[in-house]
Amino acid sequence: MKELRQTRSSVRGVSRRSRPRKKRDPLPPALPPGERTVGQLVAESGRFYGAHFWRSLALGIAPGGIAVVIGQLHRPWQFVFALTAGAALLTAGYVGACVLVAPGPVTRRSVGLGFAIGVLVYLPVPFLAAVFVLPAVAWLAYVGLAVPAVVIEGLGFRASIGRGIQLARADYVHAAGSLATLAIVAFLSQGVLFFVLRGAGDAAKYAAAFVAGMIISPLLFIGAALLYFDQAARAVRSAPRPKRSGDAQVPADDDPDLPGRADAEG
Repeated sequence: MKELRQTRSSVRGVSRRSRPRKKRDPLPPALPPGERTVGQLVAESGRFYGAHFWRSLALGIAPGGIAVVIGQLHRPWQFVFALTAGAALLTAGYVGACVLVAPGPVTRRSVGLGFAIGVLVYLPVPFLAAVFVLPAVAWLAYVGLAVPAVVIEGLGFRASIGRGIQLARADYVHAAGSLATLAIVAFLSQGVLFFVLRGAGDAAKYAAAFVAGMIISPLLFIGAALLYFDQAARAVRSAPRPKRSGDAQVPADDDPDLPGRADAEG
């Protein structure tokens, strides 16, 4: 009986080893930035987040703290906090994401100027989002790309503002739709994670708000920074090409004053 059992177990082991394993289909290659859709931008943001997890997670520390502070303030003070410390902390996270996705080294001057421009761009957002969030998204889609423009390209103050507007005009629907989708995904994910983590006490509630904000908010920052590359590729593609002159370098047959040409009357 023992020999029979050993024989059966060996046969089962051989049959299991001999079964061919199913190969997973490889993921399709990512589209270039100039052809990415809104959904693909969100997916690429999540992929970048996972590939640079710890550095990306550091971007969410400030938003996590903001979520805790906002929950403890009354309505008027929430507005004041959003215009002061909140503006500085959120801008710092956005600038950090731009530095993280930059293809090359970034100078301190670009980082400092990008922070200053980011704070100025963010100041109207609390007023625009007081009633409905879409006006704030539309504003950020129009001028918000000035921050990655100065961080990545190293432009000056006025040049970066103009560059940000130029990038937005390259495909404004894509820019606004991407920011709106990123905001919706971040809001819903953060809300679900908060309700999963929160407990009965206030301490657990604040801890859940901090953890949810810290984990989810980097996706929003990274997606907004990667949007720069989408719009830059679209701006190059939509740029008008210089027209060639039809009579360039062609001598006129009826011009008697050209060098080497005989006088018409002679």
